[in-house]
Amino acid sequence: MKVKDENKLRTSDFPSLIIASFVSVIVNYGGTFILIFQAAKVAGLSPELTSSWVWAVSLGTGVTGLWLSIRYKAPIITAWSTPGAAFLITALAEVSYAEAIGAYIISGAAFLLLGVSGMFDRVIKLIPQGIAAGLLAGILFPFGINAFKEITIDPILVCLLFSSFIVLKRFTSRYTILGVLVIGLSYLLLSDKITFSALEWSLSKPIFTSPVFSMNALLSVALPLFIVTLTGQYMPGMLVLKNDGYNISANPILTVTGLGSMLFAVFGSSPFNIAAITAAIATGKDTHENPKKRYIAGITCGILYSLVGIFGVTFVALFMAFPSSFIAMLAGLALLGTIAGSISNAMAEVKTREIALITFLVSAANINMFGIGGAFWGLVAGLLAYLVIHGKLNFKKRGANLGWKN
Repeated sequence: MKVKDENKLRTSDFPSLIIASFVSVIVNYGGTFILIFQAAKVAGLSPELTSSWVWAVSLGTGVTGLWLSIRYKAPIITAWSTPGAAFLITALAEVSYAEAIGAYIISGAAFLLLGVSGMFDRVIKLIPQGIAAGLLAGILFPFGINAFKEITIDPILVCLLFSSFIVLKRFTSRYTILGVLVIGLSYLLLSDKITFSALEWSLSKPIFTSPVFSMNALLSVALPLFIVTLTGQYMPGMLVLKNDGYNISANPILTVTGLGSMLFAVFGSSPFNIAAITAAIATGKDTHENPKKRYIAGITCGILYSLVGIFGVTFVALFMAFPSSFIAMLAGLALLGTIAGSISNAMAEVKTREIALITFLVSAANINMFGIGGAFWGLVAGLLAYLVIHGKLNFKKRGANLGWKN
């Protein structure tokens, strides 16, 4: 009698995995990529240099995410730093483009060294489970809230997507987001709220820029970029993977993305990193009930990012043509399962329930002080509350129990 291999990929597995990847990419480009265009405008970049930036950051994230997903058989999705891109909008006004390239290389080198040293894993192992879950829930919670806020802007579209979601959820969990995506796109096309007729297809051309290293760029660009990316992307990104059952070390991810950032920096790419919000769309159980098959979503994201890089601003213009209400609602619905799971895990242990709630509330409030976002301050508040209430972190026990693997 043959034993059925539950981990063997079948044709029926691919639709939900590919659609989750597609939604993740749409949300990323349609939601946050505008920050890169704004930063390029502040820096006074020509259309050619802007196109090179799009090529470099898209291809860089695509190649690194593709390789990591294949290597570790997990949905490891890489992307540009959203808080980093927001920071560059103001930072690039103070330095030359060549100095910015030098700062990108230094920042990438710092992540490379952090990965090789293994220090990141040692730090993240000390975070109690309740605080980690509360932090992740707080980071994702605004996306759920913002989805329904859009009803004041486009009530018909939001109600249509929400109704489609709850009806489809009754019959199928795996294909719910696929159905919502198809229904939403059909509505947008039939109502003429989106059109692709004006798009012109063209290949991107990378442009090499010699870096210039300066103390000003090191202190005003490289160092802040390193800090906001580490706290705003790497930490929540690793928590997303851990929350969905992937006990993968951060060391190889930091090493690969750091090295990739250095290589693509000379073509204009700002540092890239593990994805957090958009990764959660593709790593949860709604993507596939078997976590050992979800790495296909990571591979698909890598391929899609690479294709966007090749066609550059054409694909970006395509994604950014979607209405903001469509992007927000799609992201919110796709993240509902992850938000629910994170809140449940945060409240599971009675001993740390209030501390997890503090972490959640501070993170969800998205406090920004000294140029550092809410994820960092939520973690600080949670750890401080834990130390004061319980006296200390149990270093030895916690480090032994989390079981991160290389």
